[in-house]
Amino acid sequence: MDSIRPATDHDWPAIWACLAPVFAAGLTYAYPPEITEAEARTIWMHKPAATFVGCDNQGRVVATYYLIANQPGQGAHVANCGYIVAESARGQGWASAMCEHSQSEAIARGFRAMQYNFVAETNTGAVRLWQRHGFDVVGRLPGAFCHPEAGDVDALVMYKRLTKPLAGR
Repeated sequence: MDSIRPATDHDWPAIWACLAPVFAAGLTYAYPPEITEAEARTIWMHKPAATFVGCDNQGRVVATYYLIANQPGQGAHVANCGYIVAESARGQGWASAMCEHSQSEAIARGFRAMQYNFVAETNTGAVRLWQRHGFDVVGRLPGAFCHPEAGDVDALVMYKRLTKPLAGR
């Protein structure tokens, strides 16, 4: 593992190479498996507050995440992230490193908490990892994720406070 840095437009082909097989498999993200590259680029590169890439020691993009406000207005202090590691780089600590990096970035950008809205309960590795990083399961949406192999499985809502809450006004 070498570095995590802000993504550039030049990184898009490598980011798409990470995203496409994960989205097509339909095992962990709710995006349609047939999502187009243009749609994915808007979701991953243009809507977020920031997008980052993880680069190996040869400078190749092997992981990526985005950081965005979970909700507008009165919920804009809560961040949301999506993380993907290329299959060739899994098991090397990238997801954990991006989780830590995203929390630091979120705090630096004024976010006070982070929420993952729709974690498929079958994504047990991610659930364990987020819990190790201090996230709690605060909600369960019964049968909300349509898993292509397991059928309808629960989607978890996971949450972590990053800073002290503001006092009431």
